[in-house]
Amino acid sequence: MSDTSSGGRGRFAGSRRRGRSADGAEGSAESAAPVDPVKEQRKATDLCYALLTVRARTRVELKDALLRKGIREETAELVLGKFDRAGLIDDAAFAEVWVRSRHEHQGLGRRALVQELRRKGVADEVAAEALAAVDDEAEQERARELVRKKLRTMSGVDQQTKMRRLVAALARKGYAEGMAYRVVRDEVKAAAEGEADLEEYLPD
Repeated sequence: MSDTSSGGRGRFAGSRRRGRSADGAEGSAESAAPVDPVKEQRKATDLCYALLTVRARTRVELKDALLRKGIREETAELVLGKFDRAGLIDDAAFAEVWVRSRHEHQGLGRRALVQELRRKGVADEVAAEALAAVDDEAEQERARELVRKKLRTMSGVDQQTKMRRLVAALARKGYAEGMAYRVVRDEVKAAAEGEADLEEYLPD
């Protein structure tokens, strides 16, 4: 009885030891597996083309994407260098298009645009050149358009509440507080005067 029991334990223990040994061997072989540089470069190149087909991207965006996919840093730099030389990565052109699109279609102010470009890895001096296209006048006019649009949905809201909500909305879009307040004050006043004029001509 005791022999069978000890033999069973012995067989079980041996099996566990062999399992651990096999697992360890497999793990070592996996970690030591050499990377084929040609295949890795081809994979990195294909990934970059796929990402750039969707939209333009900065060098930093592409590198981050490659590293997340397990591409080694030295391979990523090698492939991105080739894309750079081929003119397929252009942070200045990217910033210019990004600023124009986000300002015109999303109504973002310069502060928000700077933050977005930084997050995408665009250098400050490159971002500054792109943002030069949005001067004070253009930024203010875009803010007025946003306020007028929102005002059309705020009938029945008192003036103070309108002011507070509209200034907060412009601040979230990246407009400076002082400019946001001036624009909102002017547009709310103009809207109120327009309503008064309209009431004057309406029949009783």
